[in-house]
Amino acid sequence: MKTSRVSFAAALAAGAVLALSGTAFAHVSVQPGEAPKGGYATINFKVPNERDNASTTQIEVNFPVDQPLTSVMPQDIPGWTSSVEKTKLDKPLNVHGKQVNEVVTKVTWTGGKIEPGKFQQFPVSVGKLPDTADKMVFKAIQTYDNNEVVRWIEESKEGAPEPQTPAPVLKLTAAKPADGHDDAKPADAKGAGKDEAEHDEAAPKSGSDTTARALGIAGIVIGLGGVAFGIASRRRSA
Repeated sequence: MKTSRVSFAAALAAGAVLALSGTAFAHVSVQPGEAPKGGYATINFKVPNERDNASTTQIEVNFPVDQPLTSVMPQDIPGWTSSVEKTKLDKPLNVHGKQVNEVVTKVTWTGGKIEPGKFQQFPVSVGKLPDTADKMVFKAIQTYDNNEVVRWIEESKEGAPEPQTPAPVLKLTAAKPADGHDDAKPADAKGAGKDEAEHDEAAPKSGSDTTARALGIAGIVIGLGGVAFGIASRRRSA
């Protein structure tokens, strides 16, 4: 009896852990979860369907206004239609020598369907990412065909449990070093060394070819001389 109770308790605990794990991980997220500061990247908003009796028919992602992005281009997804909403800036931004007066603040996908037990990824090319922040928080709103709306807008706080409906977060990592001219020097030197090695290897080969030709010509000359000597000897005997 005691063994049965222990087994039942263990099974109950395992079920609870699995249930909590499913709840913790089944939310709208950004993948990959990080990107270099100050650059451009392609990110995916992964949207799972958490309902057993309804399908997701709309997903709305809001971009942080205090971290404006001058370029946001959603990728075409079969069955889905994307709309991009922009807003004008109070102060224009200078991007690649051009004045930018408006930035993207929202992207909405409609027309498709994420059925129960499935998920959908929504790829977006974004940039230029902030170079003075450590993260970007995107607030997403998920709508089901039964008119239920789930707002993934809660920001996680350090040391606190994860919110029930956390907002997707993109971590910004240190910018990758640009490929400078100095970085090319070792490769050039290596290439030069390779060329020199090939030249050195070609020199003996060329010398060997010259020697072989000289010996061949000498052999022909000696052969012709032998033939001439033989003819002369025959004439004398005659």
